[in-house]
Amino acid sequence: EKQDGTPINELSLIAFPTRELFQVKIREFDLIIFDRYANQSILPLLYFENIVRYVREGGALLVAAGPEYAGSQSLSRTPLGQILPATPDGSVIDEAYRARVSDPGRRHPVTRDLPGSEVEPPRWGEWLRMVGARARTGAPLMTGPGERPLLMLAREQKGRVALFLSDHAWLWARGFRDGGPYLDLLRRLSHWLMKEPELEEEALRASARNGVIEVERQTLSDNPAPVTITAPDGSTRTVPLEAGQPGLFTARIPSSEFGLHRISADNLTAFASVGPENPRELMEVVSNPAALQALAEATGGSSRRIGRESGSQVNVPRIVPVRAGSGFSGADWIGLRISDSGIVRGVSISPLFVGLLGLALLFGALVAGWIGESGRRFNRRPDAAA
Repeated sequence: EKQDGTPINELSLIAFPTRELFQVKIREFDLIIFDRYANQSILPLLYFENIVRYVREGGALLVAAGPEYAGSQSLSRTPLGQILPATPDGSVIDEAYRARVSDPGRRHPVTRDLPGSEVEPPRWGEWLRMVGARARTGAPLMTGPGERPLLMLAREQKGRVALFLSDHAWLWARGFRDGGPYLDLLRRLSHWLMKEPELEEEALRASARNGVIEVERQTLSDNPAPVTITAPDGSTRTVPLEAGQPGLFTARIPSSEFGLHRISADNLTAFASVGPENPRELMEVVSNPAALQALAEATGGSSRRIGRESGSQVNVPRIVPVRAGSGFSGADWIGLRISDSGIVRGVSISPLFVGLLGLALLFGALVAGWIGESGRRFNRRPDAAA
């Protein structure tokens, strides 16, 4: 684990388990966070490559960058630079500013309706520093002075990456100049990174109530495609969506047909069940012999339990064939009425390998095996003399 030449007996603390964390158990992490991390060769480049592989295979990475991100010790100069959504331009802006939600950010679930963003300027405190950078992939959800990118989100194959180009989010937590919605922002950000379904940029949701199917389409597009509804009987219809909040489009479709409806659009699928919230077949899901007892007794049968709640013992009554009569059950038996719908006329058995024919086949098999083995021995070459 130790990466320097300091003798073990001169160390006051145990070595940091870098190999265990970034190689052996890296796939067990839900989210990896670098907070103002400067690359001082503490982690070998191999471990950064492991993090890149971890993200591309479905992991999550959050980088909160400070001034070190603009210098020679920047994480962008490590293999992580392949997946980070912005590249530093070498500048650090030290001035008071209010972070603003960009146009794409107003449609994204992470920053949409962020408390305080509904007015201009935003109703939250100022930050005092940010790192200048050029967007490499995606669009910024939040911007700083001069429309510079402040918060960048990106997808990297199966994983996700977030880059905060400021180390002053803590000012909101401390209430500096009235603070800001740091809990909402960081909670949504971390949950998006860990693939919370409610925070997906592209999503289709549907629900049914009082005979009306309500469809909600979350998208970053300005003009989403209409949704196609497939009814339980297989019929389909196309319904356009109406714009609601930024990034949200909705539709309300009346439906009188009970059953499961399938809603699809842009390779997304949702389901809605139309009908009573408590249908008759689900009102009583516990078996009750009394439900069929009257019908069974009227036809000479019986309705009974074969097990009890107090124990696991199962008592199965005897099955007795009954040809005629008015009663088809007793204390420990139940009868099955013979209808004579099928009659067995006879059974014929033909044994195999019996008599002279079987003996001849067996003898022939033995002779064939003997001839084959003799032929292999005759053709085998003698071993060379030592």
